Amino acid sequence: MNDETTKCACSCSAAPTLIFSCSGAADVGELSDRAARQLTRDDKGKMFCLAGIGGRVSGIMKSTETAEAVLAIDGCPLHCAKNCLEQAGFKNFKHIEITALGFTKGKTPVTDEAVMTVTDEAKKHLSQETCS
Repeated sequence: MNDETTKCACSCSAAPTLIFSCSGAADVGELSDRAARQLTRDDKGKMFCLAGIGGRVSGIMKSTETAEAVLAIDGCPLHCAKNCLEQAGFKNFKHIEITALGFTKGKTPVTDEAVMTVTDEAKKHLSQETCS
């Protein structure tokens, strides 16, 4: 994928990539949130408001419908971000669960190294996007 979030791998014009993260109270929720923010700083997508999906805010729903790609980052197996998107009618998105990467809820220090592990995995998922 290009460094530009407005173009996909084949360089066609596209809407931005949106990133929705768990921001739960647990350490893995904080890690999800920090990874989404880092991905935004790295121009791999734009962190977007998961609460807006849950609240069915029209502008957020419309932007998500027209996004080139959507990534959900969940901290734990409860899959709150994934479930919010699915309950709002979204089915075509990538998903990462932090605990599946070897982190343990309640026992994971939120370090720069941990954030990098999550962002590296997210970048792999996002690089799989292609134009239709």
